[in-house]
Amino acid sequence: MKYSFWFVVGSQFLYGPEVLETVAARAQEMAEELSKALPFPLLYKVTAKTNKEIADVVKEANYDDACAGIITWCHTFSPSKMWINGFASLQKPYCHFATQYNREIPNEEIDMDFMNLNQAAHGDREHGFIAARLRMPRKIIAGHWQDPAVRKRIAGWMRAAVGVSVSRGLKVMRFGDNMREVAVTEGDKVEVQAKLGWQVNTWAVGDLVKVMNAVTDAEIDALMDTYKANYDIATENVDAIRYQAREEIAMKKMLDAEGCKAFSNTFQDLYGMEQLPGLASQHLMAQGYGYGGEGDWKVAAMTAIMKAMGENGCSLFMEDYTYHLAEGAEYSLGAHMLEVCPCCAAGRPRIETHHLGIGMNEKDPARLVFEGREGDAIVVSLIDMGGRLRLICQDIHCVKPILPMPNLPVARVMWQAEPSLTTGVECWITAGGAHHTVLSYDVTAEQMKDWCAMMEIEFVHITKDTTVERLEHELFLSDLAWKLK
Repeated sequence: MKYSFWFVVGSQFLYGPEVLETVAARAQEMAEELSKALPFPLLYKVTAKTNKEIADVVKEANYDDACAGIITWCHTFSPSKMWINGFASLQKPYCHFATQYNREIPNEEIDMDFMNLNQAAHGDREHGFIAARLRMPRKIIAGHWQDPAVRKRIAGWMRAAVGVSVSRGLKVMRFGDNMREVAVTEGDKVEVQAKLGWQVNTWAVGDLVKVMNAVTDAEIDALMDTYKANYDIATENVDAIRYQAREEIAMKKMLDAEGCKAFSNTFQDLYGMEQLPGLASQHLMAQGYGYGGEGDWKVAAMTAIMKAMGENGCSLFMEDYTYHLAEGAEYSLGAHMLEVCPCCAAGRPRIETHHLGIGMNEKDPARLVFEGREGDAIVVSLIDMGGRLRLICQDIHCVKPILPMPNLPVARVMWQAEPSLTTGVECWITAGGAHHTVLSYDVTAEQMKDWCAMMEIEFVHITKDTTVERLEHELFLSDLAWKLK
């Protein structure tokens, strides 16, 4: 989908046609210039002067799948009762851009004609009131439209809004059920579909096996060439790699046939399969599909959404596995049995085969092995609190692993957590965070906060300033507030 955003400017007839022509020309100029710096086109749609114009453009936006959101601005004063009907029916993400055309006050030119034309300072306050009165989810960005920092914030909001569009049309394919007796991977699929739009359904592993058996050698040969072009082959067990290729081709056929962009499976349900998909799942994730292990459909969906939101698609399924608790050098080691996306690899990944003792594996699965790259990142967990959804986000700093770990046969990422490893763990557990997460190098905490606001779900952020005591208090108040909604 090629997304765009609509620029809707507020005014009124009071100022005469000359002023309205100037407003329209400037809005068109601003949209065109901003589009050069933003990740998606900003299309000037209308200088709205009546209730009907506003309601009509909102209605049009609601039914245009390519429109990912609207950005409003009031060049002049725009009486906000005109906006009520349109805002009441708005179904797209909404950003209020509080800016003005001129950067500075022109000392010699300013007169009452200038003041009548350039009224954003109080026009945007009137505009902001009605959104507050209607209790609308919105993003407010203030600053001059030519400032790089302002444009960066608009770009981030746009990517979060695209995440909303992806979410509302997302389909998740579950191969089998969740890992037995695990609580956090469960959830209310009906509530999630009503709130987030996800369609989460199950396909039998036996159906996947049928499609696998129909994959041709020519199809496998073609995918093997792709593997060789992107990864180093570090095993003599070529048959294991070819089997993973067969799994990948079959899963992709089923996903694409159903329009699914995320999938989950579990090592406890591999009936008819020789190996748990390792390399197969990793390479699918590298192509933008979301994945969740042990039947974790929530993290699978969030991985797909965050891949779509990010500039480089570097968001991946992750699990906190073990800690390094040496005083002054505390780290978390993230990994999984097999399925870590190579988008985060610091170097060229290797295809290896090793024994996997967990699950129904008849033969040793092939998988990609690598170290994750350094950089600031976040980890995100979506949990079902019973009656509402909560998204927990923690700031982390990924580092080059401090140990080579030559006998660890899986991809791995090592990081330092904010505010510290131990306090971060206490905060994460206090908030109910899962052991599965989405780790992202290019989606920010602000974007995830924006996404939660648009989806109207709870957002919890663990930062360098978070304390357990403050978080407990915030969660207590949040719990009360959400029960009143």
